[in-house]
Amino acid sequence: MLDFGAVNSELSAQLEICDDRFKMRILVVDDEVELTEPLSRVLTREGYRVDVACDGATGSQLAIQGDYNLLILDWMLPLITGLQICQQLRQQGRSTPVLFLTAKDTVDSRVLGLDAGADDYLVKPFELRELLARVRALLRRCAALESTTTSQKLHVGDLELDCDNQLAYHQGRTIELSEKESQLLAYFMRNPGQLLTHTQIHQHLWGDAEQPSSNVLAALVRLLRRKIEVLGETQLIQTVYGRGYRFSAVE
Repeated sequence: MLDFGAVNSELSAQLEICDDRFKMRILVVDDEVELTEPLSRVLTREGYRVDVACDGATGSQLAIQGDYNLLILDWMLPLITGLQICQQLRQQGRSTPVLFLTAKDTVDSRVLGLDAGADDYLVKPFELRELLARVRALLRRCAALESTTTSQKLHVGDLELDCDNQLAYHQGRTIELSEKESQLLAYFMRNPGQLLTHTQIHQHLWGDAEQPSSNVLAALVRLLRRKIEVLGETQLIQTVYGRGYRFSAVE
């Protein structure tokens, strides 16, 4: 005999998942119509609310004015580049996750993007299923951060991290961090003195999405070091060559 109560519960759970996903707003900014049209259709079928802009000026205006959960930006755009849009948002203190679509697959380009505040990369051409996996991973992390109702502050030695606002405090300095930098620093600070392998860090930062190259993690660590470490003092983030990193703040 069919258990209608169980069926109703399952349907309710499925509808709740769909409703939560429909609340997620994604902005796609790319001047390739042959890419944006199918991408918009696929994301809409997945249950997301999608807006599309075909030039950087329109994309920048929408990104600043709209309340988006994720931005998917092409690097090279007419009028204003995706890199400039990302920089504008971070300068305004906006932490909206940014996924770059780019044909630039060099370490220097990735460092430049990370420095501008990007959270993830996808090199063209790409598989749609890979993009969807990265979108889900970024939105899960975004939702996890938003679901935290109490302020999260971590302290190790004289270093403090305000996870909610992506701000670090060290040696009397206030340091602004990107979302990825904040996540990485929080992971280090929650595991002081422990060797965190490349695999562990990749899994923590990128989850089930396809793992980026080791160069991306190295670039992210390098950027974080520049921000939190004072020249001439003992390194807070120590490299364990061939294995990973160890965090050790001086008391």
